[in-house]
Amino acid sequence: MSPRTRHSLELVLDNLVWFMLVFVLAVFSMFIPNFFQLGIFANIVEASSVLGVMSIGLALVIIAGHMDLSVESVAALSAMAVGIMFCSSGIGLGVQLHPDWLMVPVSLAIALAVGAIIGVINGLLIVRLKMSAFIITLASYIWARGLVLVISGGRSAQDLAPAIRWFGIQRLAGLPLTAWIAIACFVIFSLILAKTPFGRHLVMIGGNETATFRAGIRVNRNLIVAFVLAGAIAGLAGWLLAIRTSGATANLGVGLLFNAFAAVVIGGVSLKGGVGTLPGVYAGVLLLSAINTAINLMGLPANFTQVIHGLLVLAAVLLDAFKQTIRQKLA
Repeated sequence: MSPRTRHSLELVLDNLVWFMLVFVLAVFSMFIPNFFQLGIFANIVEASSVLGVMSIGLALVIIAGHMDLSVESVAALSAMAVGIMFCSSGIGLGVQLHPDWLMVPVSLAIALAVGAIIGVINGLLIVRLKMSAFIITLASYIWARGLVLVISGGRSAQDLAPAIRWFGIQRLAGLPLTAWIAIACFVIFSLILAKTPFGRHLVMIGGNETATFRAGIRVNRNLIVAFVLAGAIAGLAGWLLAIRTSGATANLGVGLLFNAFAAVVIGGVSLKGGVGTLPGVYAGVLLLSAINTAINLMGLPANFTQVIHGLLVLAAVLLDAFKQTIRQKLA
């Protein structure tokens, strides 16, 4: 095999999910009436903002060789905290700050703090006490969702303060600012993962934690930071979710965890750790959003969404095994 052919094959393998996305969009555009238009594509990007941000934190932890099942409940708890503080109806306290723009950084800080605190708890229990990430984050998933129910009493907070809601209304180049925030997060964390020592260390830890420790890298610190980041990013997703729904309900975000895992796996992140990129994860998020949009346009029952997502995850796992086989032959 010539070096040029090898390079082309590796390029396809590294960006396979993007080729899948383009193929799916082309098929939908040909066979679904009114799909091929800028408004539909903008809707796909907009609808993927919350899931996209949540998938970033989950991907960081999985690349480091662990998992975080708590991100959905963390987002819900963060959204409820923001909703109770800054909503004016339901259980909202209607807190007002002057000038009004102060409510934006304060609400964001609350959401990030809620997520980061849970991330610290998860990280310390998993890394310092050597407990199972699956069990600890599953417990956090349960108690954080329970806390949402406790503080809300099963009721909702409505009518988020206009100064915060502005991010979901104001548009730039046809997209709401919430979508641009998600895109900016992907760009920033993609650069962190690819260009900084911290990002490279996460990949090394996921590939071989013992060897990374023996190389003198502070494994425990990096893992704790990864869990804190996952929690804080989930908090940001909750903030965006509150903006998108103009408040918070007790069952807000139910099901997002499974979609986030689907996006991460479809995006090429190996559940074994050490493999994956955030641009691929974003392509996975867009792919899921495109499929949801197509199902809505065709008027199919919502149950079809779960079936297709499950089949996509299965296909992604099979493709991952296929890519590893090809890479071994190329080595």
